[in-house]
Amino acid sequence: MDVDINGRRMHIDGDHKTLAELLEGEGFTGIGQAVAVNNCVVPRAEWTNFNITDGMKLTIIRAVCGG
Repeated sequence: MDVDINGRRMHIDGDHKTLAELLEGEGFTGIGQAVAVNNCVVPRAEWTNFNITDGMKLTIIRAVCGG
């Protein structure tokens, strides 16, 4: 399936993945992250049950320290 992650089109192996699996597979692990799918924020508690489908647009934001 093909998805858009932060404006970049990517091919993801497999037909059925959860948001948590996709994030882990792409190296987005740890705290301080927020994810919107098709411009709607998905709460972290739903990541393991949220199924990704072909054509979805994901925006992944990481909080960083600094000034």
